[in-house]
Amino acid sequence: MADSDNTTTLPLVTHRRAVVGMASAIARSIRNSFAGRDPNRRQQTGPAEALWWKWQDAYEEAQRLCRQQQCLERKLIETVGLPCASVQSSDGEKAACQARWDTADCEIGYSATLQAEREAAGRAADLLEMLSRTPAKSLPEVAAKLDAILREGQPSQDDPEFPWPQIRSVLEDIVRIDQQMGLGTQA
Repeated sequence: MADSDNTTTLPLVTHRRAVVGMASAIARSIRNSFAGRDPNRRQQTGPAEALWWKWQDAYEEAQRLCRQQQCLERKLIETVGLPCASVQSSDGEKAACQARWDTADCEIGYSATLQAEREAAGRAADLLEMLSRTPAKSLPEVAAKLDAILREGQPSQDDPEFPWPQIRSVLEDIVRIDQQMGLGTQA
């Protein structure tokens, strides 16, 4: 058995999928806490909840644009290569390389998407700041604020370092308690 390879580890993707699934379930639970009792709930929100909905829309748009920009960046690099910047390149070579890059960029839309991503991220950051200064008036609003902190602040969705697992645990508790309270009041 000396020649067998038992050092192979399971791919990170498997664990990450489970964590992403849990985070998605928590976010869905928060949205359901907001919307579950009344289909028009989004229009009847408290101040923190209303900001959370706006933040979530901006955050998700920034995330979508980030993924799109990364895809376009790969396509741009595959099309024209990395921008030329070598000490040995002449000014003419640098200008030609930049012109090829700029032309492909215009066709692909990389810079425009990058700018749109930055603007969406700025809107999300402004809304997060406003949300953090807005007092919560219900458990779903507390959960929403924690959700925003987690989604914006933790380095990865399964970060084991303090305080992220503890905040995730508190968020799960709040969602569970709110759901239990909701079930008790609907009977």
